Order: sequence, then structure tokens, then C-alpha cells
Amino acid sequence: MESSLPLVIDRAAGQALHLQLAEQIRAAVLDGRLQAGHRLPSTRDLARQLAISRAVAQSAYDQLHAEGWIEGRTGAGTFITDVGPLRPAEPRRTASPPEPERSLLTLRPGIPYIDPTPDPGWRRAWREVSSQSPPRGYDDAAGLPALRVALAEHVGRVRGIACGPENILVTNGTVHGLRLLLGVTREPGDRIAIEDPGYLNAVAAAQDHRLEIVDIPVDRDGLQVSALTDDLPAVYVTPSHQYPLGGRLPVARRNELIRWARRTGAMLIEDDYDSEFRFDVAPLPALAQLDLDRVVHLGTLSKTLSPALRLGWLVASEATVVQLADFRANSGDWPGWPMQAALLAMLRDGYLDQAIRKHRRRYAERRTRTCSVLAPYGRVIGQDAGLHITLLLSNHIDDREVSAAAREAGVAVGPLSDYRRTVSGPPGLVIGYATPTTDDLHRALEILTEVLLRAGSKG
Repeated sequence: MESSLPLVIDRAAGQALHLQLAEQIRAAVLDGRLQAGHRLPSTRDLARQLAISRAVAQSAYDQLHAEGWIEGRTGAGTFITDVGPLRPAEPRRTASPPEPERSLLTLRPGIPYIDPTPDPGWRRAWREVSSQSPPRGYDDAAGLPALRVALAEHVGRVRGIACGPENILVTNGTVHGLRLLLGVTREPGDRIAIEDPGYLNAVAAAQDHRLEIVDIPVDRDGLQVSALTDDLPAVYVTPSHQYPLGGRLPVARRNELIRWARRTGAMLIEDDYDSEFRFDVAPLPALAQLDLDRVVHLGTLSKTLSPALRLGWLVASEATVVQLADFRANSGDWPGWPMQAALLAMLRDGYLDQAIRKHRRRYAERRTRTCSVLAPYGRVIGQDAGLHITLLLSNHIDDREVSAAAREAGVAVGPLSDYRRTVSGPPGLVIGYATPTTDDLHRALEILTEVLLRAGSKG
């Protein structure tokens, strides 16, 4: 059965004639006007019918044949194949994403202040990247060699870790480094100790890798090493500024933790998320300084420059770095060259050090203001470092209700209860002071104090 179709050629359409013809035949198959087994006109007849050259008709048939819409049968002609045409998918009607809450002031922790006007150091780094040609092919899975050299010098100078480039793996940030480490070195069902209260993204990473989480209590100094049992193969810890309570692991307890890890063979995962920002003394030496064979150190730019950069580093034994890099060489999961090249430029230029010094002064002033305003409403802890403080509240106050009331009034602030899992403790608020402008911070604190005053009066 030969098909006769109302095919139309539009020479003014701006599309090649053979593609117009092929598109119309496809449409006829999809809407059912052409069925499997229908015979198409010969290219000679089709060319005469449409007043086109036979070469145009042949090109259209060649295209359809290559795609599998038609087949030629020797001595019989050209036929529509059984393509099992699908009904065109209906456009998905989804609700428009909600508009961001423009008036909501954020006191969420862990997000630095971003100046709306890039400074000269930032612009210099990206100009340098734009003047370079990208690598020929894939770059090193552990990170750009020159960047690893610069990072080894950086963590040695500012964190006291004696290491070389062979101990450095460039990551997309702390959580990425943690997930990579857990995925390569842990097996489902393995146990891992995590501080409670603690970093929820670390908990989520362990859960996603189907690890058994053992909650370890913390006190004013951080992780309680005495609560660790000898059958724990891994411990996640934030020793320089416990998240979210803010304690710093003293030297005696650090030594105790290292001795425990050496005796049991456990891996210590040190999240060094905001150690650059200490306001009382110089940044504390990293735990990895004591034993790089037992400690894996995670660093990030998320608190110093911007979380949007998605860059960080992992410092570990050479054997661990090789193991992680081999895995990434097969998965293709490592930061892109432009971001790494920009970080290298920032390190060589001194921009990162300059940015940290500038932010440290800014955050120290904001920390003082925040503590002063909130001190009458609870007990402020964790104020010696970082981008947040924690306000412990009276036991009769529901911190989740306070958080909800604050959001209703226009301020986003996290309840301490959200960071707890099985270890009980007082209610509180985890309050970041880095993100907003100075004026917005003052306005947010005014609103929050009004909410806290109402919450206290209910008791």
C-alpha cells in the first residue's frame, strides 16, 4: 500500500529542504497517518510530486533510514518500519518555584559575608585563569600538582601540619571529602562515632553510606574521649571549634584521642571547618599535626571565601590519598580546572590570607555585638571562634517554637534541638552572625530579642 501524504515544501523557511521533508514524514508516523508497512513513493515520484530535485528526496530518505523510520526492500520499494510510535509526552505542569523570602533575615550559621563588590585580589585571580589555556586532556585526579604544593605549604604554615603535596587531595568541600572518604574506606554496617549534638551533614553522609552511627556526647571542651569504645573503627570530630556548641578540644584530650586511635587502629576524621577565625588566641594546631597516619584532615573555603566555590582539601597519609585518587580517576569526581587554577592564584598572590585577616576583624566586631545583645536571654557559649555562637535557653523554653516564631517575624535561626540525636541537653539557638550586612544583623538581633522576651514571659 503506497501512501499519499500532503507534504509541503517551504523554500522560505530557512530550513534545509530534505530536513523539512524528513520532519513531516516523522510527524505522520507519530500521529498515526503512516502505519508500519506503508509503502512510500519512490524518490523519483516524490521529487516530481513536490517539484524538488531527486537528490533532496533521496537525502530525506537517507536521514529517515539512518534513524530507523524506514527500510528499503529489494525490488519492492521503501516502507515505514514498526517503530512503535509513542504519543508525544504531555508537558509537565509543575507549580512555579516559590519566590525567595526577600524580607527574611538570616542568622543561619556557617555562611560567610560576601561583599557585593569583588575586591582586586579576587579579580586578579580570575584574570590569571582567563589568560591560561586549559590542560590537554584530563587533569590529575588528586588535584592540580601546583595547587597541591601550594596547599601543603598553606596547611603547614597556618595549621601546623607537616605534609607534602603527596598528602593533599583537592575536594569540592568538606562534605564532598567526607563522603569520598567514607565511600572508599568504609563498608556498609561499619560503625562510626559522631559528636552529639553535631554536624547534620556528617550524619547524613554516614547514613547514606549505611554506616552504624554511635552518638558520642560533648561537653564544654568538645568530644568526650572517655565515651569511645575500642570497637569503633572511625570517629568524626570537630576539635578546633565543636559544631555547634563551640568547645575546643584541649591538648590533654587531643593526646588522649590520638593514643586511643593508635591503640585501636581507628581513623580520626578531623573537620577543620572554621579554625581560621579565632578571636582570643591564634588558631589552634590541627589534630592532624599529631599523627597523619591516624588522622584525615578536612579543610574548606566555604567559611573563608564562599560556599559557592565548592573547593576544599583533604590531608591524609600518602597511601590514603593514593587510594582516594585511584577511585576518583575512575569516577571522574573532582573539581574542575578553572576553580583549582583560581585557588592557586589566590594562594600565590596572598589573597586568601588577606581575606581571612579582613573577615576576622569583621566577625570579631559582629561576635561582640551579638553576644552583648543576647546575653540577657540565656547563656552564650562558643564565642571564642567561628561564624556563630550558641545561646543556651532555660529548660522551660521550646527552642523549635522560638525558631518558628522568629521566622514568622522575619528572622531565620536554627534551634539547637535540631542538632541533637540521642544525647539530651538544654534547648538553645545556633546563631550565625557572618552572613547579613551590619545593618541587617542589628535589625535581626532586635527582632530575635523581642521573640525571646515573649518566649521567656510565657514561662
